[in-house]
Amino acid sequence: MSLQSPSLTRKRDINWSRLLFILAGLVLFGLIYGSPSWPDAVDPMGKHFPLTPEAKGALGLFLLAVIWWVLEVIPIGVTSLALGVLQVLFLIRPAREAFRDFTHPAVMFILASTIIGTVLTKTGIPRRLAYRTLAVVGERTGMIYLGCFMITVLLTHIMAQTAVAATIYPFLVAIYSSYGGAKSNNFGKGLYIGMAYMAGAGSIITLLGAARGAVAVGFFQEVVGKDIDFFHFSYYLFPIGWLMMFLLWALLLVVFKPEKPSIPGLKKRAQEISRELGPLSPKEKQAAYIIAGVILLLLLQTAIPPLRQLDKSAIILISSLLFFLTGILDINDLEEIPWNIILLFSGAMSLGLCLWGTGAAKWLAVQLVVLCNSSGWYVFIMILALIVMALINLIVNVAVMAVTIPVALFMAPYLGLSPEVILFVTVVAAGMPFMSLSGAAPNAIAYNSRQFTTMEFFRTGLLASVILLAVIALAVTVIWPFMGMPVTVPR
Repeated sequence: MSLQSPSLTRKRDINWSRLLFILAGLVLFGLIYGSPSWPDAVDPMGKHFPLTPEAKGALGLFLLAVIWWVLEVIPIGVTSLALGVLQVLFLIRPAREAFRDFTHPAVMFILASTIIGTVLTKTGIPRRLAYRTLAVVGERTGMIYLGCFMITVLLTHIMAQTAVAATIYPFLVAIYSSYGGAKSNNFGKGLYIGMAYMAGAGSIITLLGAARGAVAVGFFQEVVGKDIDFFHFSYYLFPIGWLMMFLLWALLLVVFKPEKPSIPGLKKRAQEISRELGPLSPKEKQAAYIIAGVILLLLLQTAIPPLRQLDKSAIILISSLLFFLTGILDINDLEEIPWNIILLFSGAMSLGLCLWGTGAAKWLAVQLVVLCNSSGWYVFIMILALIVMALINLIVNVAVMAVTIPVALFMAPYLGLSPEVILFVTVVAAGMPFMSLSGAAPNAIAYNSRQFTTMEFFRTGLLASVILLAVIALAVTVIWPFMGMPVTVPR
């Protein structure tokens, strides 16, 4: 029997480092919010942009959010709620604005796309596609790489990248067990690292691949006053995502060349499993029809004028309603939805629009315009891509999006840049954190294989990031202009 008093036991249970970082975020917010007036930002035409107390509060909130989100001193969704509460308590924005952003159409789109991923995982459709793809590509290890990477990218067209990685991972385990050999080898490294990289490359192609796309479009709509529909988003990013897929496949074939040229018997086994799965069940057919129908409606918005009047969030939410009306999902499935992540993106929308609405983003943008005005739009685009790529490997992606997109969009007219280029470059750069395991959930899922070290992931990711920068440069100078995107506009 312990003779220690309960009070002593409770003192030892205190997580002092967690408490320190909670206080650090609050103190940093308080110091910035309560600091004396900062100098105005002055653009090249002499226009002044003051930093109001509310704008200083927004900057302080951003730094608080970065500390709390990165270190997860409290659940990330709770941090998002704190951002809304602090906006109201310190009179940075009215409650009706601060909390309204938590149900922004972009957040509703993210919720609906998450529910689609839940349905696909529950019905097992991705598993069918994976084995049928493997049955087609055959037994050569280089083609197995390609088949696994292609199915990963294809699934991210309709599922969030995290759900895709979690779905594909057991499939890769089955393939690797047929390969044999050492506990860690080149084939295993290339297979799992490739899955993580392809989940990122594929996630940029449609608005269903990752929540960051919907968040970016939401900021674009609020700042620029224009919407980017589902079709045009995918139209410009489809060639980039698939080009990256093939380039990354080539890179991994060189860096992690498989020790064996083939895996005998794998194709036959894949065919057997496909037969064992049998035909699609009624629930699988219903889910496939609902998802295909909603995606078709989203694509037809461009061609059918009446559909253009509907927000894409309302259209995709039709699928959520139908899943429950048809019994594909029930009340218990609501518990599987990652509400913590939904709240994370809600908080990001509130924070980003707080930076914009208070003028903090404009103040930052003008300060940067003065520095970049003589460098030209191309240099600025490449610097933007490099900054986003670096930050996305270090801090949570919503924090990066919340500050870079509003700031960069305000800078665009000064540099003679089309706002669409800013949007798409940011989405591409933010979608592929190749160097750190914490940059995206698929990276961490791949690391669970214990096939590679963090240094191997970093070194390979460094090469992949160089390729990504080259593809972005090619996109803004050749691919997107050829596809009809205006890159520059008159100043």
